[in-house]
Amino acid sequence: MTYLNEFIFPVRVYYEDTDAGGVVYHANYLRFMERARTEWLRTLGFEQDTLAQELNAVFVVAGLEIAYRKPARFNDALLVDAKIDTIGRASLLFKQEIWREGRNNSRELLTTASVKVVCVNTGTFRSMTIPTAIRELLQ
Repeated sequence: MTYLNEFIFPVRVYYEDTDAGGVVYHANYLRFMERARTEWLRTLGFEQDTLAQELNAVFVVAGLEIAYRKPARFNDALLVDAKIDTIGRASLLFKQEIWREGRNNSRELLTTASVKVVCVNTGTFRSMTIPTAIRELLQ
């Protein structure tokens, strides 16, 4: 499901995502969040490789805070939410949540995070203004 400043990405937990106890390994939550941000950008009509090749721009994670509230487990159906909280000149601050889908459309909050991504030039890796086409869609 997509709105301009919010995107919800479904994820199924596979065995490979878990540790020996069948619980999602902590770093994999970050992978799920990265996929949600990438798919959100794609639904807006922007492929990351095209941005890099044509505009010399890529988005990189500059910082994050994450809170693990409850564990996700093997075979859980998750919803990964990516919502833009703040738009800066060269950065976006995402508020992200991961929910477990339950029966009867119930949801259980598992993880919350604030993720700051910065637009950088592919040649210098210095911050650059977010491309106009993306900025116009978000404002």
